[in-house]
Amino acid sequence: MLSNHLQNGVETAKLIWSRLPNAEDVSDAEPDEDGVLRNDGFGGVESLDYEVIENYAYRQEQARRGKLYVWYYVGVKWFFALLIGIGTGLAAVLINISVENFAGWKYSLTFRIIQSSYVAGFIVYTVINLALVFSSVFIITQFAPAAAGSGIPEIKGYLNGIDTRGILLFRTLIGKISGSIGSVGGGLALGKEGPLVHTGACIASLLGQGGSTKYHLSTRWLQVFKSDRDRRDLVTCGCAAGVAAAFRAPVGGVLFALEEVTSWWRSQLMWRVFFTSAVVAVVVRTAMGWCKSGKCGHFGSGGFIIWDVSDGQEDYSFEELLPMAIIGVIGGLLGALFNQLTLYITYWRRNYLHKKGNRVKIIEACLISVITSVISFGLPLFRKCSACPDSDVTSECPRPPGMYGNYVNFYCTKDNEYNDLATIFFNTQDDAIRNLFSAKTIHEYSAQSLLTFLAMFYSLAVVTFGTAVPAGQFVPGIMIGSTYGRLVGMFVVRLYKKLNIEEGTYALLGAASFLGGSMRMTVSLCVIMVEITNNLKLLPLIMLVLLISKAVGDAFNEGLYEEQARLRGIPLLESRPKNLMRKMTAKEACGNQKVSYFTRVVKVADVANILRTNSHNGFPVVDHTRTGETMVIGLILRSHLLVLLQSKADFQHSPLAVDMRSQSIPIRHSLSDFVKPVSSKGLSINDIHLSPDDLEMYIDLAPFVNPSPYVVPEDMSLTKVYNLFRQLGLRHIFVVPRASRVIGMITRKDLLFEDNEDSGPVELQSTSVRGRQQGGSTRNPEVEHPLLNGLLE
Repeated sequence: MLSNHLQNGVETAKLIWSRLPNAEDVSDAEPDEDGVLRNDGFGGVESLDYEVIENYAYRQEQARRGKLYVWYYVGVKWFFALLIGIGTGLAAVLINISVENFAGWKYSLTFRIIQSSYVAGFIVYTVINLALVFSSVFIITQFAPAAAGSGIPEIKGYLNGIDTRGILLFRTLIGKISGSIGSVGGGLALGKEGPLVHTGACIASLLGQGGSTKYHLSTRWLQVFKSDRDRRDLVTCGCAAGVAAAFRAPVGGVLFALEEVTSWWRSQLMWRVFFTSAVVAVVVRTAMGWCKSGKCGHFGSGGFIIWDVSDGQEDYSFEELLPMAIIGVIGGLLGALFNQLTLYITYWRRNYLHKKGNRVKIIEACLISVITSVISFGLPLFRKCSACPDSDVTSECPRPPGMYGNYVNFYCTKDNEYNDLATIFFNTQDDAIRNLFSAKTIHEYSAQSLLTFLAMFYSLAVVTFGTAVPAGQFVPGIMIGSTYGRLVGMFVVRLYKKLNIEEGTYALLGAASFLGGSMRMTVSLCVIMVEITNNLKLLPLIMLVLLISKAVGDAFNEGLYEEQARLRGIPLLESRPKNLMRKMTAKEACGNQKVSYFTRVVKVADVANILRTNSHNGFPVVDHTRTGETMVIGLILRSHLLVLLQSKADFQHSPLAVDMRSQSIPIRHSLSDFVKPVSSKGLSINDIHLSPDDLEMYIDLAPFVNPSPYVVPEDMSLTKVYNLFRQLGLRHIFVVPRASRVIGMITRKDLLFEDNEDSGPVELQSTSVRGRQQGGSTRNPEVEHPLLNGLLE
């Protein structure tokens, strides 16, 4: 009977394994209807159109809108901010409750079994972890490949103007939530905070597009925002909501979005982001109050991060500043080393290991799970138990079996003993950090145990980061930093022999220093650490160690997210241009490229041919004046041209131009027709069928061009061009010869006037300069054909 069951189990395992795709199955993978490559999560990146396309259809639609629509538009933005806050808060509640219950059930069962057999307890503990991790990596590899990792580099790229395909889909949201539950609940050396940022961004993006059309979960009345600019604002709110939900730090969430991820910021967006974070804080606090009544199973206060150290060190002396500065130096060194090691390992994974297929990804994650279980369960067995401290200790010692927290009784011969290494290893990460931050627990840990944990967990965090599971680095970084911070605190206590020095305070400073040395955040991280520890007195010390750790880390490499973004091929525009750009001009950046352009009335065959022969996403449109000179009339996007070719509604038989001054121009397209699908490949020229008769017809592009693209003279420094690109969120800039005359000049006072529609036209106090060229001629300067020297795309 037993052999039959065993044989059936083996056959079932073989059947499941045979259905997993291998390298041959994914070698020729093509993007599916969502644009997601099944082998690595995304097939490429594309710039976003943050600039407003002020074509004829846009201007006509704006003219029809009144004040009522403007108020409705603003009201919908605030309503979406409310929905984003509620949705992200509920997602965080779901993840936290699930992780805490899985972990609580795992530890309760393991503690119950080890009362009779440690071997059986180890097997059960390892199998549960392995099952949870396998569920996570299986979901990621088979359902949502773009949900692997933290997602912050991709979201940072999106807010920088880069659309990484597949990162904001509904399947990515589901994979992120379910995968985080499995990977964090399975005890891997990673956190759920980074994935929560990605989760909030996915929720915001799905709301902005009205839901998911593929899974028939879309609602027309939510489809209000059609532009990438509006969706960018929503995603910014989602990022802040994710941090606020992960750390219960609403102000820290706002500052995180401002400092770390977004490249575009304004005061109106600040208010909505702040409102979204406040909504998240209310939702999370309400959920915590509901769970305190015991309705959430094993869920405890550890699920929502807050480590109260208000009973920690009250004051500090001047002589303590030196060891605190040393903590900052250690954090900068270890953080820079962590970034470099993860960069090397991730590079090897992406270019060698993960190219062998999804089977290898699953094996890798499961193998790391087994190693993590062996280390976390096995190392405490080699440590000698310590006697419980005096009765004035605030925590119960030892903890009862099945409970986890301070003073864990693990493999101890006496009832009044505890295992200090098991107190850190054999716990959830939140509770382990709470133990390291705890005050009035001097001599709870030995230096040998802290060093052992630091070496092992640091190695596990380096190896785990980059596997095919959702992985955040906030909580592992806090655990690493708090470990060596407590070590320094132990040294300071023995050196100065002062009773008011708390090792937990130094653990907090160590956590801040490692995060600063790895992620290179300052203001937002400082506020987050203050909010999650509920101790404002430590603010100056946190600022000190953050500044030192960031300065030390910057001497070696860039931040974690910047390094990973570069490795993933995300072309981020950093806040500062390169020094080389100061010596270059816009014309030199264009090189000797030949600009592809369209005439105003163009043949359909010519449009199709140019779209097939190059991959440009924006094209200048030129026209000829009565004197035969070339004049640029605007910019047209590739996606708009594809819409025109597919609809065929604007095809005409004659090559005559439409009179744009006429008020009776037929509008055959609305703005919604030109909206690009969110985070997908959109239309392709290969998807459009044109008959021979269609190819012989013409299109007048004038109603569809953006007549006011950004233009720079050819001798403008590349530094100024770079700043324009980043600060305005541009995708294209025209480079043209220097103009020969000036028709006007606008100053600040020309822009300061009251918007009063009842008072009639407002006369501006203009400082326009209207001059004549020599000989009274007003003709345009002679230029080469085509007019443009280059197009920066």
